[in-house]
Amino acid sequence: MTDTTCMEKLNLSDNAIKVLEKRYLKRDKEGNCVETPADMFRRVADTIASGDLKFGKSQSDVDKLSDRFYKAITNRYFMPNSPTLMNAGRELGQLAACFVLPVEDSLEGIFETVKNTALIHKSGGGTGFSFSKLRPKNSVVRSTMGVSSGPVSFMEVFNAATEAVKQGGTRRGANMGILRVDHPDILDFIECKSDNNKLNNFNISVAITDKFMEALKAGTDYELINPQNNTVAGKLSAKKVFDMIVDGAWRNGEPGIIFIDKMNGDNPTPLVGQIESTNPCGEVPLLAYEACNLGSINLGRMVDNGEINWDLLAETTRTAIRFLDNVIAVNNYPLPQISEMVQNNRKIGLGVMGWADMLMKLGLSYASEEGTHLAGQIMEFIDYESKCESIELSKERGKFNNFKGSVYDAPNYLYNKYKGKSAGKISDEQWKELDEQIAKFGIRNATTTCIAPTGTISMIASASGGVEPLFGLVFSRLIMDGTEMLEVNPIFKDYAVEHGFYSEALMKEIAKTGSVAHVDGVPSGAKHIFVTAHDVSPYWHVKMQAAFQLHTDNAVSKTVNFEEHATRKDIEEAYILAYENNLKGITVYRNNSRQFQPMNLDDKKKSEEAKAEEAVVEEVSEEPTGEIKTVKCPECGNEIQMAEGCFICLKCGYSGCS
Repeated sequence: MTDTTCMEKLNLSDNAIKVLEKRYLKRDKEGNCVETPADMFRRVADTIASGDLKFGKSQSDVDKLSDRFYKAITNRYFMPNSPTLMNAGRELGQLAACFVLPVEDSLEGIFETVKNTALIHKSGGGTGFSFSKLRPKNSVVRSTMGVSSGPVSFMEVFNAATEAVKQGGTRRGANMGILRVDHPDILDFIECKSDNNKLNNFNISVAITDKFMEALKAGTDYELINPQNNTVAGKLSAKKVFDMIVDGAWRNGEPGIIFIDKMNGDNPTPLVGQIESTNPCGEVPLLAYEACNLGSINLGRMVDNGEINWDLLAETTRTAIRFLDNVIAVNNYPLPQISEMVQNNRKIGLGVMGWADMLMKLGLSYASEEGTHLAGQIMEFIDYESKCESIELSKERGKFNNFKGSVYDAPNYLYNKYKGKSAGKISDEQWKELDEQIAKFGIRNATTTCIAPTGTISMIASASGGVEPLFGLVFSRLIMDGTEMLEVNPIFKDYAVEHGFYSEALMKEIAKTGSVAHVDGVPSGAKHIFVTAHDVSPYWHVKMQAAFQLHTDNAVSKTVNFEEHATRKDIEEAYILAYENNLKGITVYRNNSRQFQPMNLDDKKKSEEAKAEEAVVEEVSEEPTGEIKTVKCPECGNEIQMAEGCFICLKCGYSGCS
């Protein structure tokens, strides 16, 4: 199909066009763009819609579906993950973002996984690993009578391999490294990223068990388990280990934590295997050799005249689920084992972005009961509609192969899971009716929902990232001729103009911190609505994540932001609150805690900003090197620390993966 839509009709921002040109659009051998954004969106829509041909649909049906996909994407209602935008309809053809590979306790197994990791990174994906099966350091290796060097040393091998392999010729891959808290080498693991120059291609997380949390609460020791023979290898004080984790997070944000038993409590296919790891940003717990393709609904576009358009949200959800299932049908996976696992479980992950935009448009504070209640309603509704569409797909195409023995194979699974927990959009009876439909027709996808950080796709959609609050309402930039230019959040600007307090002078004052919390001249009502990340207490960060997590099959990627003066006790309390609120993991970031201090947008630093001649998104979209590098944050304009496609803003805590 051809498309004649003008660039203007797509209503893309200058930043969106720049990031598309830098990273997504086709280029010729000389590096020149040979397609427009409209061409790219049509390429993606046509390719994904063509999956229907495998299910007996006509070309006419495919063309109609392509138009439906194209409308959802170009209206910025929905955006698929970056590999789908980049690679659909192109030679590479690898469209999934998230992979988990096994790390077995043998030299052959380890280096087989290193090889497979390189293939995945070359194809554009990110990888997660659990190193928990590896024998502890100094264990005897019987075949050679030597000793093992332990999990952390092998993580360095994976890190070096990642350094050498570019993803699809444009960037290097991101990894998640996980170790169980009961592994004998856990103390070494907790400390392995205390030096910011090591393992730069890894995020790391400790897999916390319920037993560990019980020991922590009781103030007792817990047992370490040797993975070679599952025997007790010693004991450690739960409090000592927890304090080390908290201290690392306080110092530089590493390690994060995942609650591994909670993840396995929601494992949809327990007979197939146990979940041991997640993707690099932690939002997709996966079995070994599983992959997941993601997409996000732009919630800011679901508001009309100050009210949520629930019909549009339902329509967009169902379109997105059909799109993501079709991605599986046309995807070119890098390994046959992955292709088999994906076909058997068909996990997809539909999430959201633009959450802060929606709240601001509705006049609600992020840090409020009203805000968290609405979050529960929104995700409850998306979860329900996503399951409805997955059932419809099962009617047409069949249920996922591993349905028998899955959680959906049990009677009243959804009803029992959500009984008495309604946020007000979906009743217990509606969930029970869905269970009856599943019993009769099955369900197409083992998971349908997850919440990713969104990264560059939120920039393309001109949306706030994931379910994060904004990180700045106003910031100033010095452009090439030395002129200062204010960039004001458009929703805030419209509100300020409508309520009569907009002025250039006031915006300049706000730009000093990005927040209105302590700025004179801003009405109290505006201060209540327009909160930024550091205006939100850790309590509300956790409660918001919990509101979304309840109706998210996979997990929620989110950063809990702390002011620079936050104490280790503050982080400890956030971790405990996260566990008590049934989160599957938590990431914290204390302002300015990284080794490399970022530029701040105050007067004494503005001269440095004059050196930045390119637009914000062009700098964010540079090809990463293997090292941590500083580029511009897409939210607040300050420098961010970037490592292989994933980034953390050093000032405001914004994180994301492109």
